[in-house]
Amino acid sequence: MKKITLSLIVVITLSSCDSVKNANTSSISDATTLLSFLSSNATVQQISSLFSLLDANKDEAISSTEAIGSVAENFNVLDTENNSNLNLTELTGLLDLL
Repeated sequence: MKKITLSLIVVITLSSCDSVKNANTSSISDATTLLSFLSSNATVQQISSLFSLLDANKDEAISSTEAIGSVAENFNVLDTENNSNLNLTELTGLLDLL
C-alpha cells in the first residue's frame, strides 16, 4: 500500500512539471509502476525497460528532468560520468542501491 501511495504521489507531482507535460503520460505511469516493483532481485532486463520508459526524448540518455522516483533521488550517485545524464550502464547501478 505504501508503494502504491508513493507511486501516485510521484505521478501527480510529475504531471505538474513542464518537462513531463510533453512526455508520454502512459510511459511515465508505466515507469512509476515498474519502479515500485523493483527490488534487490531486479534484472538488467527490467532496468533496460525502465530506461526506455524514462528516456522520453529517445536520445539514449536520461536527464535529471526525465528521472523519477528512486532514479531522481539517486541521480547524482548514478551519474558516474558526471555529465548530467544517465546511460543504460549507469542506470544499471540502481540495482546496487535496491
